[in-house]
Amino acid sequence: MGFIMEFAESLVLKMMEDPKERDRRFREHVYKVKDRCSKTKEMWALPMRPYGFWTFERHNSQIHWDAQISQVPGRRDPYDDVLLDSNYSAPPKSK
Repeated sequence: MGFIMEFAESLVLKMMEDPKERDRRFREHVYKVKDRCSKTKEMWALPMRPYGFWTFERHNSQIHWDAQISQVPGRRDPYDDVLLDSNYSAPPKSK
């Protein structure tokens, strides 16, 4: 009976992978992923447009020309809303 147990144990040990080898492969995988992530973060840190790209006069003038762009909530003058919301009427003129 001991022979069978010994045979089964050696068979299982042969089929199992080496834990040190498994850990080494996993560690290499984690390092590769970390390198890819750091490279991606560096690429994301780069500006999409060069410095001063949006400060050109043609971009600022387009905002004033195009009513659809100029009336966007972040672009419109906040005092326009105040004037529209107020019920202010001019005082009657006296003769």
